[in-house]
Amino acid sequence: MVRVKRLAQVRALQALDEAGLPKPTTLVPASSVTNEVWLADDLVVRINRKVNGRLRREATLARFLPAELGYPPVVAYGGRPGSDWLIVRRLPGHVLSRCWPTMSTEARRRAVSQLAGRLRVLHSTSTPPGLMPLDAPQLLEAGGVAPVLPLMRALDRLRGVPRVENRFVDSIEALVNELATTILPFRDARLVHGDLTFENVLWDGQQITAVLDFEWSRGAPADVELDVLLRMCAFPFLHVAADYEAQTRSADYLDVPRWLADDIPELFSTPRLFERLTLYAIAYDVRELLAHPPAVEPRSLSPYHPLHRLQNTLRGASHLAWLERAGV
Repeated sequence: MVRVKRLAQVRALQALDEAGLPKPTTLVPASSVTNEVWLADDLVVRINRKVNGRLRREATLARFLPAELGYPPVVAYGGRPGSDWLIVRRLPGHVLSRCWPTMSTEARRRAVSQLAGRLRVLHSTSTPPGLMPLDAPQLLEAGGVAPVLPLMRALDRLRGVPRVENRFVDSIEALVNELATTILPFRDARLVHGDLTFENVLWDGQQITAVLDFEWSRGAPADVELDVLLRMCAFPFLHVAADYEAQTRSADYLDVPRWLADDIPELFSTPRLFERLTLYAIAYDVRELLAHPPAVEPRSLSPYHPLHRLQNTLRGASHLAWLERAGV
């Protein structure tokens, strides 16, 4: 573990050197779910170890983001496939999900209201022309005539995967066919964040100072945002860094969807919203199941494994039940 951490630090120092920036006086690792993140004096260094160029894409997108979002100024970006990096200015505040367990109800309510305002700005922002395509968290193609086509192809690949029964895949496919028209037209003219969790929001004790990490941002209908948000509310401990997972409780997030619906009602007013969200959930979990096929028999898997999440969706017992629990 020490050697792995040391190699990660070397990568951060190399990124700073490639950017022509001086060696920092301090270089401290920061908790992150997806990237290697280092705090260097007044800078943040993020390194993506996957071969997809997500951070290069985010650096391009950042030029088009409205200032009201509080996205940090980009200092430099570069690297190579499997190690692209992005360096931004360090802004005041702490990760909202880390603050959340000890925040008062009043402070939580204020934070959600401020987040709603920033989302309204983002969802009114035009998708930049020529933005690099993205392997989105949901297997749906925005802007096309058949948005579920990537999902249907993925279901075909799922057949024959060990420990995934074909009749189970058939049931999912039947539900997808039933719901496919509910998301038409699936427009891509306006941006969504794509990974709307409180890990990607900074809070200074009084206000939100920034919305971060736009690597999954793309053009899509605004209600796609609710899929990840509701997952976070139902199972927040799956969407935070490991060092404070134990302090993160679903009960603390029960009011979030209702508050958000009060502040940005248009996000919840799409006709047949529950059916649309069900399709988004399937498109998310099928992608995850292909990426993480069951290595053991289903009964031995975590209850949060994508196979079980899909089973719960078929039974009507998925994270979307959080809408009903929250009274939305």
